[in-house]
Amino acid sequence: MSNPPRGGTSATVASEASRPPSRIRGPLDFLPLSGQAQKYANWLGVVAGVYVLITAVSLIGAGFKAATGDQAGQLFQFASNPFIALMIGVLATAATQSSSTTTSITVGLVAGGLPLEIAIPVLMGANIGTTLTNTLVSLGMVRDKEGFKRAFAAATIHDFFNLIAVAIFLPLELMFGVLARSSAWLADQTSGTDGGIFATVFGGLGEFVKAVTTPGADAVKWAAGPLPDPWYGISLIFIGIALILFVISFIGKLLKVLMVGKAAEVLHTAIGRGPLTGITSGAVVTVMVQSSSTTTSLAVPLAGSGQFSLRQIYPFTIGANIGTTVTALIAAFGFTGIEASLALQAAYVHLLFNLFATTLIFGLPFLRVVPLRGASWLAGMATENKLYAATWVLGVFVLVPLALIALTVLF
Repeated sequence: MSNPPRGGTSATVASEASRPPSRIRGPLDFLPLSGQAQKYANWLGVVAGVYVLITAVSLIGAGFKAATGDQAGQLFQFASNPFIALMIGVLATAATQSSSTTTSITVGLVAGGLPLEIAIPVLMGANIGTTLTNTLVSLGMVRDKEGFKRAFAAATIHDFFNLIAVAIFLPLELMFGVLARSSAWLADQTSGTDGGIFATVFGGLGEFVKAVTTPGADAVKWAAGPLPDPWYGISLIFIGIALILFVISFIGKLLKVLMVGKAAEVLHTAIGRGPLTGITSGAVVTVMVQSSSTTTSLAVPLAGSGQFSLRQIYPFTIGANIGTTVTALIAAFGFTGIEASLALQAAYVHLLFNLFATTLIFGLPFLRVVPLRGASWLAGMATENKLYAATWVLGVFVLVPLALIALTVLF
């Protein structure tokens, strides 16, 4: 009997991709538990993580308010240029490898007084920065020429879609305030006392979450209490950011243990059954694993192996944009009163931006094909010369944002 051929053939890669994944180790595996007991412990860990996330966001809001007083706008005057704010969102998300981290921090800052006109471009930039992860994942197939071409196209179609979305909606926002107006209306319907049943339900949920998370936040504030202003507020901001960086990763790892297998099943079942099914499944999988980077990184190897075409992967990655907005919405429930309205509005900006972009770009045939053509064109060049891939990654996610910030500040 002859040995199977070696090499990176598409059949071999497809076979590898279709095998069930080996068990993922979670952050709570050190506990002397197994089976259902371990599963329950992991779910309790997720609940605790959400608690810490909401507490951390409220700390950022309280810290920003304490550090700036009523001078938040003046403090962020350097970012009043929307292009700088946009690039800050790109760089922050690329650095943390998590749009959820950037959006959660931004929600807390808005609740603490950061002007919404600064926050909106930051939230848009988070959409661009989050695509770095799956682009890096595609580089893992660089030795298989055809596989790499498919994988790199599947990764960068997310880049092109989000870049086009920003190119369309940032000017619209600057001219007409589309996102600011629509998010303000939606926040009015779900907070305050005059929004009817929705406000009652959301307000009650916010009050409950606030009551539960306040003791934890108060304990941190008490510990930082001896510090003089503005260091008291600054310390709360840094503690909140550190907690968010930790807990987003912690929740993500636990949910990978609990949900990645089910997420992969949803992915395999739904992709290829039509655009709406693809978009919906992308959103559902991202909510399940709380990471758009994980969702798209699951899809890229499948595209590289040839199991799914670029057109089939395309709507799935768009759905990931929508699913990732849930984290910021959860974080917004850590506030009450006017702070709740501001926090919810910031979270709604991210949600509406992605819904509007999906409806417009994917809904119009002449726009829908642009990311497909752009990704295919770039993948073709990168396959022939890997320098194009390196230039794209470094340029879009590091060099261009830094250069634009430098030029704007200097001139």
